[in-house]
Amino acid sequence: MIKRFWAMTKARLLEVARDRTAMFWQMLFVPALIAGVAIVMSGAPQPLFTVGVLGDAPLTKATHPFLGAEATRFYHEQDQTAGLNKLRRQSTDLLLDPRSSPARYWINTDSTKGRILQSLLVQADPGAQRQEVAGEPIRYADWLVPGMVGVNIMFSSLLGIGYVIVRYRKTGYLKRLNGTPLRAVEFVGAQLAACLILTVLISAGIYALCKVALHLSMAGSYLNLLLVVVVGAAAMIAMSLPVAARIASEEVAAGILNLLAWPMLLLSGVFFSLDAAPESVRALGQLFPLTHMLSAARAVIIDGAGFTDLLQPLAVMLAMTALFLAVGAGLFRWSQE
Repeated sequence: MIKRFWAMTKARLLEVARDRTAMFWQMLFVPALIAGVAIVMSGAPQPLFTVGVLGDAPLTKATHPFLGAEATRFYHEQDQTAGLNKLRRQSTDLLLDPRSSPARYWINTDSTKGRILQSLLVQADPGAQRQEVAGEPIRYADWLVPGMVGVNIMFSSLLGIGYVIVRYRKTGYLKRLNGTPLRAVEFVGAQLAACLILTVLISAGIYALCKVALHLSMAGSYLNLLLVVVVGAAAMIAMSLPVAARIASEEVAAGILNLLAWPMLLLSGVFFSLDAAPESVRALGQLFPLTHMLSAARAVIIDGAGFTDLLQPLAVMLAMTALFLAVGAGLFRWSQE
């Protein structure tokens, strides 16, 4: 028995070792993941306070004396309404408008950090005009659950079609289908539709359970949330098609799909906001459909965003879907030859 066991173990190890491409992806994945985490977590220690500054003026003392405050991250806020919404949710501690004379600022009366910043601002500019908003901070559960559902959608989408098509090709199932009147676009479209239906149904069930168990809030429309989930899932399913279009090795496919999934997981704001991350990291995150899906879903759930507010992220995800589908269809082949 031991000899048979060892023979099979040795055979499998040799099989993996001879697949040099698979070995390459498996060895590359961990260093790439570590490098990604290092980039996201790099930089100086995080500041204690966050202040949104309306306008495009440089964030220096020359613009307003308060902008030299220590332990504070200042960022440009182009939209006053969006800035006030962040202030109500306490994701921003103070909103400053240095363009007016005297300068105006808004604080959340329920925020301890806001009151501390106000004392610093008044010391720097005693004539600044105060305006108030109120609002409780977002519960972490309300922030986290959309991210966790998004992770489920991401892995279901990438592995649910990409890995399966590769297995079909390896076993010769696709080659047999090629002998039928079925066209490649019909096969790919059917796989996408089936995966999309299953992913959306399972994700809806998970969200419903979390809502009941955690008493999640919902400020917007469930129909808008469903639309965001459907379009986002379609984009991530389509993202796996270029990988599955030609590859015949399940190990290689798994390596590449993981190489796509884990950076997306780190750079899409699943567990925490990336507002304080370096600009290059935030820009890189915009390349992934999960980023746009989560920002749109949270806008619906937390801010009550309507359909018109979702047009930009929906358009981006639809464009990604079309691009990935076109590339996948162009590269698709039925057999390993």
